[in-house]
Amino acid sequence: MKILVCVKQVPDTNEVKIDPVKGTLIRDGVPSILNPDDANALEAALAIKDSNPETTVTVLTMGPPQANVMLRECLAMGADQAYLLSDRAFGGADTCATSTTIAAGIKNIGDVDIIFAGRQAIDGDTAQVGPQVAQRLGLPVVTYVQDIKLEGDKVIVQRQMEDGYEVLEVQTPCLLTAVKELNEPRYMSMYGIVDAYKKEIPMWNHEDVSLNPKECGLNASPTQVFRSFTPAPKGKGEMLKGPVNEMVSSLISRLEEKHVL
Repeated sequence: MKILVCVKQVPDTNEVKIDPVKGTLIRDGVPSILNPDDANALEAALAIKDSNPETTVTVLTMGPPQANVMLRECLAMGADQAYLLSDRAFGGADTCATSTTIAAGIKNIGDVDIIFAGRQAIDGDTAQVGPQVAQRLGLPVVTYVQDIKLEGDKVIVQRQMEDGYEVLEVQTPCLLTAVKELNEPRYMSMYGIVDAYKKEIPMWNHEDVSLNPKECGLNASPTQVFRSFTPAPKGKGEMLKGPVNEMVSSLISRLEEKHVL
């Protein structure tokens, strides 16, 4: 079985700040990490490989050259091969253009049985790229997967919902997006780290994946962000003290003053 995992290097959102003047993200000095949901997707692929040694796991990302470090982390976790889509022509891509490029990269790699992706990236939170890649490849897709079972050329999955889950059967090849409840990602091993830095990671540009510059990056992105800003801070909250009955009466009175009640 051939499995491909779509991954992304993202800024650690716990460290991200907004420039109050420019209204843009301050990326300088902010560490980059493997997108958390993508780590769950990779773990799902590696778990299948553990139970079936003939399975191969390939990781693919689109990003700047420094994403090479994140790909080596994936190799150190147990992936067999990694590919980096990196080109100035890919810059400024929204989800539409990103999915076009990733789909072209997957076609360049060749046929795969299962494509895994994270539910969404923490820097965009759109949850659109996975389904869009599936649409461009003409594959069935199941999102929010919290459990997986393989039965021949079929995959039985639990799809997470707000009030429970639904069980779906999908034919391979297919694309599945993972949620954090699916598993607990493994750590890199010392041997894996050493081995990861011995492997070559091919870097493909738009010509390598047969894309016209007009079909990718900013040129092919219908979504445009005109302004980013930090919401104005709210006033300091007030803590009510005293007996419960008095606090309730005071709260109701204040809500009535503000016409909330």
